[in-house]
Amino acid sequence: MTKVDFYTGSEDKLRTACQLSHKAVQNGVRVLLHTSDEATAEALDKLLWRYPAIAFIPHCRCHEAGAATMPVVVGHQSDNFPHSELLISLHTSCLPFFSRFERVIEIVGQEEEDMRLGRERFGFYRDRGYELRHIDLRKQAN
Repeated sequence: MTKVDFYTGSEDKLRTACQLSHKAVQNGVRVLLHTSDEATAEALDKLLWRYPAIAFIPHCRCHEAGAATMPVVVGHQSDNFPHSELLISLHTSCLPFFSRFERVIEIVGQEEEDMRLGRERFGFYRDRGYELRHIDLRKQAN
């Protein structure tokens, strides 16, 4: 069954997605970063080329030829993905295909509306019996 991690209190959800992707790739885990729109996918794609500061995370978009071999794939429309290891969702609702993945990461920001939507997603997974873990990024920063 899919394991779901909630990272809450993110100051910058795209940067958090990059940090979590970098850590996953270092551990040999392939990542799908799924965004809600093209503009966010484009911004994330650009950030991945500059993160971390001394390197970059090898990645491509879902529709590109190299997606099957790339450690990180960025998408926003398709539900046809080259792997099913880790899904990092940058959506405000649960994705209908999340259960195809071994693990899902939901990132929640500090804005009130984003926190409310994050609680709804948490309840969705909890009510269906998924194994949940919560990481409060504000506590880790201190």
